[in-house]
Amino acid sequence: MTKVTAQMSVSLDGFYAGARHSGDDGNWMDSAEAAGFFRITRWVIDAMAWRERQGFAGGRQDTNSDIVAESFEAAGAYVMGRRMADGGEIPWGEEPPFRAPVFVVTHRPRQVLLRRGGTSFTYVTDGIASAIEQARAAANGKNVAIAGGGSLVRQVLKAGLLDELELHIVPVVLGTGMRLLDADLDLADKEAIELTTTRVVHAPNVTHVRYTVNGRAALVLDDRGSGTGEPSPGGRDAV
Repeated sequence: MTKVTAQMSVSLDGFYAGARHSGDDGNWMDSAEAAGFFRITRWVIDAMAWRERQGFAGGRQDTNSDIVAESFEAAGAYVMGRRMADGGEIPWGEEPPFRAPVFVVTHRPRQVLLRRGGTSFTYVTDGIASAIEQARAAANGKNVAIAGGGSLVRQVLKAGLLDELELHIVPVVLGTGMRLLDADLDLADKEAIELTTTRVVHAPNVTHVRYTVNGRAALVLDDRGSGTGEPSPGGRDAV
Protein backbone atom coordinates (compact mmCIF):
# COMPACT_ATOMS: atom_id res chain seq x y z
CA MET A 1 0.00 0.00 0.00
CA THR A 2 1.27 3.46 -0.88
CA LYS A 3 2.34 5.46 2.16
CA VAL A 4 3.19 9.14 2.44
CA THR A 5 6.62 9.28 4.07
CA ALA A 6 9.12 11.92 5.07
CA GLN A 7 12.64 11.87 6.43
CA MET A 8 14.89 14.61 7.71
CA SER A 9 18.33 14.87 9.25
CA VAL A 10 18.14 16.90 12.44
CA SER A 11 20.47 18.02 15.17
CA LEU A 12 20.00 16.84 18.74
CA ASP A 13 18.12 20.07 19.44
CA GLY A 14 15.81 19.65 16.45
CA PHE A 15 17.24 21.87 13.70
CA TYR A 16 17.62 20.76 10.07
CA ALA A 17 19.72 23.76 9.02
CA GLY A 18 21.28 26.90 10.43
CA ALA A 19 19.61 30.30 10.54
CA ARG A 20 17.61 30.90 7.35
CA HIS A 21 19.49 32.53 4.50
CA SER A 22 17.59 35.49 3.06
CA GLY A 23 19.36 35.53 -0.27
CA ASP A 24 20.38 39.14 0.24
CA ASP A 25 23.52 38.54 2.27
CA GLY A 26 25.89 36.65 0.00
CA ASN A 27 26.22 33.14 -1.35
CA TRP A 28 24.10 30.40 0.25
CA MET A 29 27.13 28.12 0.51
CA ASP A 30 28.79 30.63 2.83
CA SER A 31 25.69 31.11 4.99
CA ALA A 32 24.85 29.90 8.49
CA GLU A 33 21.94 27.96 7.00
CA ALA A 34 24.32 25.97 4.80
CA ALA A 35 26.80 25.40 7.62
CA GLY A 36 24.11 23.86 9.81
CA PHE A 37 22.68 21.81 6.94
CA PHE A 38 26.01 20.30 5.93
CA ARG A 39 26.95 19.58 9.54
CA ILE A 40 23.92 17.30 9.98
CA THR A 41 23.99 15.70 6.50
CA ARG A 42 27.62 14.56 6.40
CA TRP A 43 26.47 10.98 7.00
CA VAL A 44 24.48 11.15 3.74
CA ILE A 45 27.23 12.75 1.67
CA ASP A 46 29.69 10.08 2.83
CA ALA A 47 27.33 7.22 1.90
CA MET A 48 28.21 5.25 -1.23
CA ALA A 49 24.56 4.88 -2.25
CA TRP A 50 24.05 8.65 -2.18
CA ARG A 51 27.25 9.34 -4.09
CA GLU A 52 26.45 6.77 -6.76
CA ARG A 53 22.97 8.28 -7.20
CA GLN A 54 24.57 11.71 -7.70
CA GLY A 55 27.11 10.34 -10.17
CA PHE A 56 30.04 10.78 -7.77
CA ALA A 57 32.77 8.25 -7.05
CA GLY A 58 33.77 6.91 -3.64
CA GLY A 59 31.81 6.81 -0.43
CA ARG A 60 31.33 4.24 2.30
CA GLN A 61 29.34 1.05 1.99
CA ASP A 62 27.93 0.83 5.49
CA THR A 63 24.68 0.99 7.45
CA ASN A 64 24.13 4.59 6.44
CA SER A 65 24.54 3.71 2.78
CA ASP A 66 21.98 0.92 3.19
CA ILE A 67 19.51 3.42 4.69
CA VAL A 68 19.97 5.78 1.74
CA ALA A 69 19.58 2.98 -0.81
CA GLU A 70 16.44 1.77 0.96
CA SER A 71 14.87 5.23 0.83
CA PHE A 72 15.51 5.63 -2.90
CA GLU A 73 14.10 2.17 -3.61
CA ALA A 74 10.91 2.77 -1.59
CA ALA A 75 9.93 6.02 -3.32
CA GLY A 76 7.78 5.93 -6.44
CA ALA A 77 7.16 9.68 -6.52
CA TYR A 78 8.24 12.77 -4.60
CA VAL A 79 6.65 15.99 -3.34
CA MET A 80 8.83 19.01 -2.58
CA GLY A 81 8.62 22.74 -1.98
CA ARG A 82 9.44 25.37 -4.60
CA ARG A 83 12.43 26.72 -2.68
CA MET A 84 14.09 23.31 -2.69
CA ALA A 85 13.24 22.70 -6.35
CA ASP A 86 14.62 26.06 -7.44
CA GLY A 87 17.74 25.65 -5.34
CA GLY A 88 18.46 22.18 -6.69
CA GLU A 89 17.68 22.73 -10.37
CA ILE A 90 21.21 23.68 -11.41
CA PRO A 91 23.20 21.44 -9.02
CA TRP A 92 21.08 18.38 -9.92
CA GLY A 93 21.80 18.95 -13.61
CA GLU A 94 20.18 17.10 -16.49
CA GLU A 95 19.88 13.81 -14.58
CA PRO A 96 18.62 14.48 -11.02
CA PRO A 97 18.89 11.72 -8.43
CA PHE A 98 15.15 11.11 -8.03
CA ARG A 99 14.52 8.97 -11.15
CA ALA A 100 10.79 9.35 -10.53
CA PRO A 101 8.08 12.00 -10.92
CA VAL A 102 8.47 15.00 -8.61
CA PHE A 103 5.52 17.26 -7.75
CA VAL A 104 6.48 20.77 -6.64
CA VAL A 105 4.12 22.70 -4.35
CA THR A 106 4.11 26.31 -5.49
CA HIS A 107 2.04 29.44 -6.08
CA ARG A 108 3.85 30.19 -9.36
CA PRO A 109 2.84 28.05 -12.35
CA ARG A 110 5.47 26.58 -14.65
CA GLN A 111 5.52 24.04 -17.45
CA VAL A 112 6.47 20.46 -16.58
CA LEU A 113 10.25 20.14 -16.54
CA LEU A 114 11.51 16.87 -18.03
CA ARG A 115 14.92 15.49 -17.13
CA ARG A 116 16.86 12.37 -18.01
CA GLY A 117 16.70 9.19 -15.94
CA GLY A 118 12.93 9.29 -15.42
CA THR A 119 12.76 12.48 -13.36
CA SER A 120 10.09 15.07 -14.14
CA PHE A 121 9.05 18.17 -12.18
CA THR A 122 5.33 19.00 -12.20
CA TYR A 123 4.45 22.35 -10.61
CA VAL A 124 1.24 22.10 -8.56
CA THR A 125 -0.55 25.33 -7.70
CA ASP A 126 -3.68 24.04 -5.95
CA GLY A 127 -2.17 22.91 -2.66
CA ILE A 128 -0.33 20.19 -0.81
CA ALA A 129 -3.19 17.68 -0.81
CA SER A 130 -3.45 17.91 -4.59
CA ALA A 131 0.31 17.42 -5.01
CA ILE A 132 0.21 14.33 -2.80
CA GLU A 133 -2.74 12.85 -4.69
CA GLN A 134 -1.02 13.40 -8.03
CA ALA A 135 2.15 11.84 -6.64
CA ARG A 136 0.19 8.87 -5.28
CA ALA A 137 -1.32 8.26 -8.72
CA ALA A 138 2.16 8.37 -10.29
CA ALA A 139 3.94 6.26 -7.66
CA ASN A 140 2.98 2.91 -9.20
CA GLY A 141 2.27 1.34 -5.82
CA LYS A 142 5.42 2.63 -4.15
CA ASN A 143 5.58 5.34 -1.48
CA VAL A 144 5.14 9.07 -1.90
CA ALA A 145 8.21 10.69 -0.33
CA ILE A 146 8.00 14.26 0.96
CA ALA A 147 11.43 15.43 -0.10
CA GLY A 148 11.41 18.73 1.78
CA GLY A 149 12.29 21.19 2.84
CA GLY A 150 11.45 21.16 6.49
CA SER A 151 8.61 23.66 6.17
CA LEU A 152 6.79 21.40 3.70
CA VAL A 153 7.28 18.34 5.93
CA ARG A 154 5.77 20.32 8.79
CA GLN A 155 2.78 21.39 6.67
CA VAL A 156 2.09 17.81 5.59
CA LEU A 157 2.27 16.63 9.21
CA LYS A 158 0.00 19.48 10.31
CA ALA A 159 -2.56 18.56 7.64
CA GLY A 160 -2.68 14.95 8.83
CA LEU A 161 -1.40 13.64 5.50
CA LEU A 162 1.82 11.99 6.73
CA ASP A 163 1.87 8.25 7.44
CA GLU A 164 5.52 7.76 8.36
CA LEU A 165 8.32 10.02 9.60
CA GLU A 166 11.98 9.04 9.80
CA LEU A 167 14.42 11.26 11.66
CA HIS A 168 18.16 10.90 11.24
CA ILE A 169 19.37 12.33 14.54
CA VAL A 170 22.93 13.61 14.47
CA PRO A 171 24.74 14.07 17.82
CA VAL A 172 25.40 17.78 17.49
CA VAL A 173 23.77 20.85 19.07
CA LEU A 174 23.31 23.77 16.68
CA GLY A 175 21.74 26.08 19.24
CA THR A 176 19.67 27.97 16.66
CA GLY A 177 18.48 27.64 13.12
CA MET A 178 15.56 26.22 11.16
CA ARG A 179 13.62 23.93 13.46
CA LEU A 180 11.69 21.00 12.01
CA LEU A 181 8.89 20.82 14.60
CA ASP A 182 7.63 24.10 16.01
CA ALA A 183 4.52 26.15 16.81
CA ASP A 184 3.46 26.16 13.13
CA LEU A 185 1.76 22.82 13.86
CA ASP A 186 -1.05 24.80 15.57
CA LEU A 187 -1.77 22.24 18.25
CA ALA A 188 -4.61 23.03 20.62
CA ASP A 189 -4.26 23.10 24.39
CA LYS A 190 -3.70 19.55 25.73
CA GLU A 191 -3.34 18.26 22.15
CA ALA A 192 -0.35 16.51 20.60
CA ILE A 193 0.58 14.58 17.48
CA GLU A 194 1.29 11.05 18.63
CA LEU A 195 3.69 8.64 16.93
CA THR A 196 4.78 5.05 17.41
CA THR A 197 8.44 4.11 17.08
CA THR A 198 8.75 1.28 14.56
CA ARG A 199 12.52 1.07 13.96
CA VAL A 200 15.76 2.34 15.47
CA VAL A 201 19.08 1.85 13.65
CA HIS A 202 22.26 2.97 15.39
CA ALA A 203 25.38 4.17 13.59
CA PRO A 204 28.40 5.92 15.11
CA ASN A 205 27.55 9.35 13.74
CA VAL A 206 23.74 9.23 13.41
CA THR A 207 20.74 7.36 14.79
CA HIS A 208 17.93 6.55 12.36
CA VAL A 209 14.50 6.50 14.04
CA ARG A 210 11.35 5.63 12.11
CA TYR A 211 7.87 6.48 13.39
CA THR A 212 4.33 5.71 12.33
CA VAL A 213 2.25 8.88 12.64
CA ASN A 214 -0.91 8.14 14.62
CA GLY A 215 -2.41 11.62 14.42
CA ARG A 216 -3.63 14.31 16.76
CA ALA A 217 -4.89 13.35 20.18
CA ALA A 218 -6.02 15.21 23.26
CA LEU A 219 -4.72 14.18 26.67
CA VAL A 220 -7.35 12.60 28.89
CA LEU A 221 -6.13 12.53 32.49
CA ASP A 222 -6.28 9.26 34.40
CA ASP A 223 -5.63 8.55 38.09
CA ARG A 224 -1.86 8.24 37.68
CA GLY A 225 -0.09 9.57 40.76
CA SER A 226 -3.25 9.87 42.82
CA GLY A 227 -2.42 6.88 44.98
CA THR A 228 -5.66 5.15 44.03
CA GLY A 229 -4.14 2.39 41.93
CA GLU A 230 -2.88 1.63 38.47
CA PRO A 231 -3.45 4.05 35.58
CA SER A 232 -6.79 3.43 33.98
CA PRO A 233 -6.83 1.99 30.47
CA GLY A 234 -7.55 4.35 27.61
CA GLY A 235 -5.74 7.28 29.17
CA ARG A 236 -5.60 8.94 25.77
CA ASP A 237 -8.45 9.57 23.39
CA ALA A 238 -7.96 10.50 19.74
CA VAL A 239 -9.71 13.68 18.71
